[in-house]
Amino acid sequence: MNTHVALYDTTLRDGAQQEGISLSVADKVAILQILDKFGVDYIEGGWPGAIPKDTEFFARAATIELRHARLAAFGSTVRAGMSASEDPQVIALLDSGAPIITLVAKSDPRHVEKALRTTCEENLRMVRDTVEYLTAAGREVMVDLEHFFDGLSADPEYGLTVMIEAARAGAVAVIPCDTNGGNLPTTVGRICTQARERLDNDGLSHVTLGIHTHNDTGCAVANAMAAVEAGARQVQGTINGYGERTGNANLLTCAANIELKTSFDCLPEGHLDQLDHVSNQIAELVNIAPHPRDPYVGRSAFAHKAGLHASAIRVDPDLYQHIDPAVVGNDMRMLVSEMAGRASIELKAREIGVDLSSQKEVSARLAAAVKAREAQGYTFDAADASFELLLRAELGQLPSFARVESWKVMTQEITGINGEPFTQSEATVKLHTDKRRIRTAEGNGPVNALDRALRHVLTRNYPEAGSFKLTDFKVRILEDINVGTDATTRVLITMTNGDTQWTTVGIGTDIIEASWEALYDAYTWGLLHAEVTSLLEQ
Repeated sequence: MNTHVALYDTTLRDGAQQEGISLSVADKVAILQILDKFGVDYIEGGWPGAIPKDTEFFARAATIELRHARLAAFGSTVRAGMSASEDPQVIALLDSGAPIITLVAKSDPRHVEKALRTTCEENLRMVRDTVEYLTAAGREVMVDLEHFFDGLSADPEYGLTVMIEAARAGAVAVIPCDTNGGNLPTTVGRICTQARERLDNDGLSHVTLGIHTHNDTGCAVANAMAAVEAGARQVQGTINGYGERTGNANLLTCAANIELKTSFDCLPEGHLDQLDHVSNQIAELVNIAPHPRDPYVGRSAFAHKAGLHASAIRVDPDLYQHIDPAVVGNDMRMLVSEMAGRASIELKAREIGVDLSSQKEVSARLAAAVKAREAQGYTFDAADASFELLLRAELGQLPSFARVESWKVMTQEITGINGEPFTQSEATVKLHTDKRRIRTAEGNGPVNALDRALRHVLTRNYPEAGSFKLTDFKVRILEDINVGTDATTRVLITMTNGDTQWTTVGIGTDIIEASWEALYDAYTWGLLHAEVTSLLEQ
C-alpha cells in the first residue's frame, strides 16, 4: 500500500485573496462540496471571527455532511501579553465548530520583532498557549510556520524551535511556509529534510510535516514536490493555483504529480479523472477563465500542432504525451495550422468524427488548403469550427442553410434626449431561406448589430439559432500579410449554445468584413451541429 500524502486545500481562504476573486457564502459552500467529492483531505474554510462572511460560512458548513474531507478554520495565535482563553479571535475559532484549527505562527524572528512587536520568547509562549488551549478543547491543531524558509536564513535555529514548540504543545501537523515565494526546490528540499530529522530526533515522529508554497519564482509546485521527497506528508495549495501576487501551488498539479509521478497516493482510488472537471467547475464559480496551458487540465495541455508530432501520434499517442489525457479527465487535441501535414489532418478529422485514413487525396488537399489560407491570415489552431466547415465542404457534407444576398452596416452619431451625443450602429441583412428575408437591427457597435440582424433572420426558419450567443470577439491587424499599404484584419468569434462552445475565424480588409465571415460561419457551425434540415436543400 502506498504512503499517503494529504491534500490540504486553501482555495476558500488563501485562494480568495487573489486580485479579482470575491466569493459569496453560497460560492464557498458550492466549492466546499466540489472539493469534498473530489476527495481532498482537508478544506480550509476561512478566518471565522475576523471576517464576518467566513463566520457565516462555518455556520452553513456545519449543516453539510462531508463524505471525505475535514473542515479547518484558520486563525492566528493569541496576541502578545494575553491568554488564549481570553482572546476573542481564538475563542471565535472554537465557536466555528470546525474540527481542525490551523494557526499561523511567526517563525522568523524579524517578523516577531517588527510585525508582532514582541520578543522571540513571548512568541514561543503564544504558540504554546494557543495550541494547548485549543487541543484541550478537543480540536486537532495544525500550525502554519509563516516565513519559515526566509527566517532560517536569518536565524538557523529559531524557526525550528517554533516548530518543535508547536509539536510538543500538541499540534498534529507543522507546516513550513514559503510565504514570500522566493525559495527554490533545492533550498526547500534541504530545509524540509532538516525539519523532518529534527522532529524525529525530538521524539515527535508522529507529527506530520507539511508544506505551503507560493509561486513568486514560478516554483510553487516544484517546491511542494521537493518537500514531499524530503518527508512532507501534507501539501497545501489552491485549485488552479489561485492566490495573491502570483498565486499558491496549484493543488491539482500537485495531486497529479503525486499520483502519477511518485510512489505516494493522495486521492481516493478512481478520483484522479475528476481533475479537469474540478478545475473547470471552480473556475466557473470564481469567474476566471481557466488557463489553457495549465499542466494536466489546461485545454492546451495535450494539444499538438507540429506535423512531426502528428505523424508519431498517429502510430502511438504515447510517443509525444507523458500520460494518457483521459487519466486526468482531459482530451488530446490536434491543432491544424500551416505546419500540418496529412497526419495532422487525419487525426483532427478523426477527432471530429470523420475517418480520412483511406482518403489520402482529401487529406492532401485539405493540408494544402490550410497552408494557403494561413498564408492569407487565417488561423485554424484557434478556430476548430472553421476547420470543420472546411473539411465538411471538401467532403461535400456542408449544407447551405441560407444564401446571402447582401449585408451592410451603418454607424452614426446621434443626439440623445438629454442632448448628449452617442454612437449607434444599424445593420441590414438580406438572406434567402424559404423565401427572401430582410432584417434591420440596431446594436452596441457594428458587430453587435450584425449579430442581432443575422440571428433574427435565421431564427425565423431555424429556431435553434435563437439559443446561440456570441461570448468572445478578438481582433488582430496583420500588417505583414499583404504587400502594399493595405493590412489584413483577422477576427476570431466564440459562440455558445449554453452547452457547447465553438470558435470561427474570418479575415478581411477591415474589421466589419472579417467579422461577418466569422459570424456567419459561427451560425453555420451551430446549425450544422443542431442537426437542422436546410430549407435550401429541400
